[in-house]
Amino acid sequence: MAELFIELFSEEIPSGMQARAADDLGSLLTKALDGLNPRELRTFFGARRIAAILTVDAEIPARSVSERGPREGAPEKALAGFTRKHGVTPDELTLENGFWVLNKSLDPVSAESRVAEAVPELLWKFPWPKSMRWGAGSNFTWVRPLRRIACLLDGHVVPFALAREGDDAHGLKASNLSEGHRFLAPGPFEILSGQQWQEELETRSVIVDMDSRRDMVRTGVTRLADQHGIMVVQDDGLVDEVCGLVEYPVPLLGKIDAAFMDLPAEVMQVSMRINQRYFALRNPDGKAAPYFAFVGNLPFKDGGKLTTAGNERVLRARFADARHFWDLDRKTKLADRVPALAAVTFHAKLGTQAERAERISKLAGTVAQAMGLDGAQIAQAERAGLLAKADLTTGMVGEFPELQGVMGGYYAVHDGEDEAVSRAVAEHYLPRGQSDDTAKAPVSVAVALADRLDLLAGFFAIGELPSGSGDPYALRRAALGIIRTIRDNGLRLDLSELFAQAANGRTGGELAKLPDFIAERLRVQLRSEGERHDVLAATLAGGLDGDLVRLLARTSALSEMIQTEDGRNLLAAAKRAANILRIEDKKDGPHTGAPDPALYTQNEERALAAGLDQAVPAIETALKEERFTDAMQAIAALRPTLDRFFEAVTVNAPEPEVRANRLKLLSRFRETTALIADFGQIEG
Repeated sequence: MAELFIELFSEEIPSGMQARAADDLGSLLTKALDGLNPRELRTFFGARRIAAILTVDAEIPARSVSERGPREGAPEKALAGFTRKHGVTPDELTLENGFWVLNKSLDPVSAESRVAEAVPELLWKFPWPKSMRWGAGSNFTWVRPLRRIACLLDGHVVPFALAREGDDAHGLKASNLSEGHRFLAPGPFEILSGQQWQEELETRSVIVDMDSRRDMVRTGVTRLADQHGIMVVQDDGLVDEVCGLVEYPVPLLGKIDAAFMDLPAEVMQVSMRINQRYFALRNPDGKAAPYFAFVGNLPFKDGGKLTTAGNERVLRARFADARHFWDLDRKTKLADRVPALAAVTFHAKLGTQAERAERISKLAGTVAQAMGLDGAQIAQAERAGLLAKADLTTGMVGEFPELQGVMGGYYAVHDGEDEAVSRAVAEHYLPRGQSDDTAKAPVSVAVALADRLDLLAGFFAIGELPSGSGDPYALRRAALGIIRTIRDNGLRLDLSELFAQAANGRTGGELAKLPDFIAERLRVQLRSEGERHDVLAATLAGGLDGDLVRLLARTSALSEMIQTEDGRNLLAAAKRAANILRIEDKKDGPHTGAPDPALYTQNEERALAAGLDQAVPAIETALKEERFTDAMQAIAALRPTLDRFFEAVTVNAPEPEVRANRLKLLSRFRETTALIADFGQIEG
């Protein structure tokens, strides 16, 4: 076996493309070198390089392969094409099972030869999301100009070049050279092995391991914050982005001018993050601290004083722009901005944002009423729904779209709107992502649900559904937002009725698919939580219960029941009955209708019939009264009776009328279990 090392050294790679590129390099190498049994893969990435270290066999051993060609009697042109492709004559083929077959023995292939053959082709076809050409005379592309290729097998250069006929590929060829930090250690150095490469880069001020850079950033920024008794606003995405920009992270702390500390904390954070890649800091009380953290790319002789002062000047200019928008936006009341939404198109088939604001307002009142809120709260929900999208016309949201809703909340407070209205405007986008909390204040919940109900009903009405490859209108996220908001707040709502209200008189399109869409999102959510999504699927077999709280309570009771011994045996019996009926119904079914008691010949039949007579009303009553555990106990009580029935009774009796009657009895049992769920969809 041998260590294969590859490094692709280029100009600065966009931070967001580095991790994917390293993964692609590893997977492409593994696939291309399959015959060498590649293993123990490690990948590295940073601002100017992606690299891989893996172990491969010394050679691909000698082997025999068979290539099947045209069928016997195929046209001569087909046979000629096959022999030409493989560089053989027809005499070298054999006839096997009606086909011409080429059996050939392949010589061993050294790892060096295979790597030299595979890597150039891999690099020419490397799947960057965006790539570029540079210089002149070559069609070779890379994300940024590629400067060096290092390729070593057990410390020895694997000789290859990227040049093709008529294209010199910028003269790029394999070597054993790499480079350190652009400023602290410019110039090439010799690579001896993967381990030596990592160690040498560290001496040349390049931390090539992404996890190490992350740790340096997190630890360094936290240490600086601790010195001032403040906290870092957690932002893993920003940490990763910064780590893709620097080769040797050096965290520093700057001070924010007191003149800007009255800006909303969210404005300060977004401005720092989007424009400058700075980390926001908070005081223990949660308010913005007068500091910011940033990460340099090298140690500074003056401890970073000059660099910090420069970044503070830049931030003052950024905050001055934010101040301009903040002051200008507050000169126009949020309510006075609603008419301007008529000039903002939401969707060509769904009208303007002004029309949408009217729909959300009306729907928010409907949701609030369904939630049991009082008249004042219903009016607040309608007011908040009308104002919810008004901040789309503000300068601040135009500059920072991430602040939609947040700024509307601040402007509503400034305008003297009710506290519940202002809060609802600010919170109606919650949850924005999987890690966000949901809205909790009643009026906020009503508006958050109304926003998503309108979104889903609208796009389903015009047939714009998510596909497997995309969800441009974030409808899956909207559905999950509805599910999470209802679950977190324990809301007893009829989703089916609310979707009908949200459809606003529209029919057709794909509206009929909305319940199944919500059900599928619910299954996805339960699966992510480690719950029994198959039990939910079984419960949903009869259609989506618009009351998700009731549906989940019923699912939970069923899940608990099938984990008991009686439940497991009942499940097995139900599947046995379903299998029998499926087979026999194909012969002469369906076997429906009430069984005739006069045709019972065994006590076990009579006992099962009596058990069903007792269980059905008990189950129906318990389900109606939402006593789901009692319903499960009622059906689980049939287990011993079923066991005795299957042990003693031959369903396919020789007498036709007895057989048909017993199948009707099984069919009645299946109908009884269907009151609970479709047991056939439950795994196990």
